Amino acid sequence: MTQSHTRISKAVIPAAGLGTRFLPATKATPKEMLPVVDKPAIQYVVEEAVTAGLSDVLMITGRNKRPLEDHFDRNYELEEALVKKGDQERLGKVQESNDLATMHYVRQGDPRGLGHAVLCAAPHVGDQPFAVLLGDDLIDPRDPLLQRMIDVQEREGGSVVALMEVEPSQIHLYGCAAVEPTGDSDVVRVTGLVEKPDPSEAPSSYAIIGRYVLDPAVFEILRKTEPGRGGEIQLTDALQKLASDEKAGGPVHGVVFKGRRYDTGDRGDYLRAIVRLACEREDLGPEFRSWLRRYVTEEM
Repeated sequence: MTQSHTRISKAVIPAAGLGTRFLPATKATPKEMLPVVDKPAIQYVVEEAVTAGLSDVLMITGRNKRPLEDHFDRNYELEEALVKKGDQERLGKVQESNDLATMHYVRQGDPRGLGHAVLCAAPHVGDQPFAVLLGDDLIDPRDPLLQRMIDVQEREGGSVVALMEVEPSQIHLYGCAAVEPTGDSDVVRVTGLVEKPDPSEAPSSYAIIGRYVLDPAVFEILRKTEPGRGGEIQLTDALQKLASDEKAGGPVHGVVFKGRRYDTGDRGDYLRAIVRLACEREDLGPEFRSWLRRYVTEEM
């Protein structure tokens, strides 16, 4: 069913988590500020939103997250010092994050889960569809995902989730979707969702990854959603309601992603992301790849 929709312009980035898997590094530093080569992980996520045309970004933060706001603000003292040194290259890098998007911030306060974090965005988003990007997931810019999701939402209405096929033994780490095929090879109709199922009970091997394009009807459902798994308000539970009752604000579709994704919330994948992205950089890659080959062959 083809529908006409207002162009999506707002992105919501939940960033209130404690980052316990990276302690002690995250004791005083937000996990989203950990560098991936020479940019904090959160900047990659904001850049992805901007590339997809979302110029209005709301970040859901919590205690000890002030460095996130500082990073996307002006640092006049640093900029002045770089100007005096004539270091235009580094000055450009510093100023780049200042002008990426129109940034807004709201504190979650009580960390009650992803669903509650998304609900905190309701006053800012209003009655328009919006995107949600989780700060732990980095999507390689050469494999656009969010733009495809926006296109599907504008065509079909309702909500769209990003899906990735994973090994059955890993599905318990994710939300999982029951799906039906559509006329597009990379788009499925989502008929049900379950949060972190036992592999023996999972409806498919399609895992929900950290990108969503949501109908604002999700807010009213989240207000009525009781805490679920882990005692938290789960976004998956609200999406299950949308998927099972189209009148509530559905349908729900999924875009199946087969590109490059880095889970920077996992220590091993965080390290792999740094190595891969460093290897592919023109300024770092040649020397780093040479060193890496020597290290692997001579020292391992």
